[in-house]
Amino acid sequence: MLSSLLITLREGLEAALIIGIILAYLARTGNRQGFKPVWLGTSLAVLGSLIAGASIYLLAGEFSGQTEEIFEGAAMFLAVGVLTWMIFWMRKQAINIRAHLHAQIQSVLISGSSLGLVMLAFLVVVREGIETVLFLFAATRVAESPLLFTVGGFVGLAIAIGIGYSIYKGTSRLNLRVFFNVTSLVLILFAAGLLAHGIHEFHEAGIIPPVVEHVWDINHILPEKSTFGRFLTAIAGYNGNPSLVEVVAYFGYLALALGFYFRPIILEKESERRVETRHSMTKEGLEKQRMWRK
Repeated sequence: MLSSLLITLREGLEAALIIGIILAYLARTGNRQGFKPVWLGTSLAVLGSLIAGASIYLLAGEFSGQTEEIFEGAAMFLAVGVLTWMIFWMRKQAINIRAHLHAQIQSVLISGSSLGLVMLAFLVVVREGIETVLFLFAATRVAESPLLFTVGGFVGLAIAIGIGYSIYKGTSRLNLRVFFNVTSLVLILFAAGLLAHGIHEFHEAGIIPPVVEHVWDINHILPEKSTFGRFLTAIAGYNGNPSLVEVVAYFGYLALALGFYFRPIILEKESERRVETRHSMTKEGLEKQRMWRK
């Protein structure tokens, strides 16, 4: 449940924020007539995402045996790649996304074409929608309960819409930087689990050899089928008896992803220190010049 809630909350909030920025800019510039094209593009994107989701699930139902294992493993690998790209893209773009969107909207308004607003809203929402469908499909392979998984997805989406509306109205006090940082870290953990599960599917299909079949086996301590075991499996990719390749991939991905994620923060702090050092050196130099003049 928590994995689906987190996915739809994160993806839904990203889409809601961007649509909110578009609508707020249109309202502030006296172009409320652009609301209808924006909502039309959003509706078409939601419809397109639902069709894509249904197609993926129907296609998966046609496979069985080794083909099914290959399809599910490949879907998990693709989800890991897209999820990782999304996390780092949002981290990079969050600083100037508002200005970038404003420039795009202004360009569309100058052209006088409402189709441009339809396409802008459509492309923004359909990207988040397709990502959500892909992540949810991969997550269902390790979900603890189909019912709870579905409920979690709807709850996350409802919360995202509520937060997005409150931000548009200016009543939300949510610290978006903290929100995206926390959810990004949880999603990195989730992606590591998907990667390990994808490798497990390829073990089953006989494509990737396990090297060492079971590095450890703690299922007698914490069974994968237990309630807590299923929860950990869904969120963090818990496996009571992983292969050597799964362990290396899991911890290798975590080390690389977390290292690159926190690297910009370290560089920012170093840059701030350099600026402060230059500032203090400049102040000391000016004070010495004043002393010499005296």
